[in-house]
Amino acid sequence: MLATADALAILLDAARPVNGSESVPTLQAHGRVLAADVVSPLDVPPMNTSAMDGYAIHAADITSHGNRRLPVSQRIPAGHAPEPLEPGTAARIFTGATVPPGADAIVMQEQTETAGDEVTILHSPRAGEWITAQGADIRSGSVILPAGTRLTPQALGLAASVGCAELPVRRRVKVAVFFTGDELTMPGEPLKPGAIYNSNRFTLRGLLENLGCEVSDFGIVEDKLEATRATLREAASAHDLILTCGGVSVGEEDHVKPAVEAEGRLTMWQIAMKPGKPLAFGAVRRSADNGPAADTADPAGACAETFFIGLPGNPVSSFVTFLMFVRPFILRLAGVHAVVPRALSLRADFTQGKADRRNEFLRARINAAGGLELFPNQSSAVLTSTVWGDGLIDNPPNHAISAGETVRFIPFSELLN
Repeated sequence: MLATADALAILLDAARPVNGSESVPTLQAHGRVLAADVVSPLDVPPMNTSAMDGYAIHAADITSHGNRRLPVSQRIPAGHAPEPLEPGTAARIFTGATVPPGADAIVMQEQTETAGDEVTILHSPRAGEWITAQGADIRSGSVILPAGTRLTPQALGLAASVGCAELPVRRRVKVAVFFTGDELTMPGEPLKPGAIYNSNRFTLRGLLENLGCEVSDFGIVEDKLEATRATLREAASAHDLILTCGGVSVGEEDHVKPAVEAEGRLTMWQIAMKPGKPLAFGAVRRSADNGPAADTADPAGACAETFFIGLPGNPVSSFVTFLMFVRPFILRLAGVHAVVPRALSLRADFTQGKADRRNEFLRARINAAGGLELFPNQSSAVLTSTVWGDGLIDNPPNHAISAGETVRFIPFSELLN
């Protein structure tokens, strides 16, 4: 069995960003991945602005002459162009408004007294006080968002702040997904003896949609080798990745592994992790009538192969292996550079005396004292733990956990976006 770090390295080494990009309105670009750098065409702010409601003055008028009563020569709301400041006067100014030429300081209104058309300055300002200088945030010509950035709401706001109405993004990763198991039943259908509801379909579809994938759902495939092979052949067309759930273990009814070996190749099978040992990675051939061979990661070019990842059927195993392996693989296909989730070092407020020879991913949550509590049942069939928990403890092989020690914790907030 491969170590988890080695398995992830194999996956990421194989992944190449998909070909193809498009320009989309910035308002519709949330979650997409930039195909090119965003370069600012202007300074932000584009002029000197006031950081306070108050009065714009020339600081020397106060410090040199000692005269603290100044006539108010103009009023400057935000969004209006000011006149040059008349010598020996003050300008009423509001937050975000353009500082008038000739003014070099803002005195906030709490440090003034007004009487008619005059203002008394109760503070001796220094030059530059409460002025946000032109270009203080962004300089014209600077890269504000590099290619490979996954666009968050704040990134969209940053792009909009320099006037970007559209953004160049990579096309969406195309994923075909299907599920194996004659015991699987969809919610809403009668539950026959020996059957279970197909929870994995809902979990994996949601995870794929979170990543912005274009999903083709082939549903539940019967537990037969030929049916599995036929679905693989169909799914290989015009997709970047085939994702399956179930059928990758070693039982007589596990047909996915031999089907992939017949229709393509397996590069990796079985990971030294708990939960999730039976995880498979490889590729499925595309038929000749799909077109000429092209880049492996580009279905639009009818490439020779489509990537394949087979997840175990137990719901927690499927969930955890998706987060730790499929998520970074898809992000890399999408062109994202930073795909490894950030981890926290937190205190374990529990003891787990029995070590496992595999890398364990334990469902846990942060308690009121800032430590970690462990869900009492870590079975790969207990999907409740994934809702109860805040994240996963990444526990190395052969390591028992003692209360009070520091462990590596990966929050779901790092894994579900």
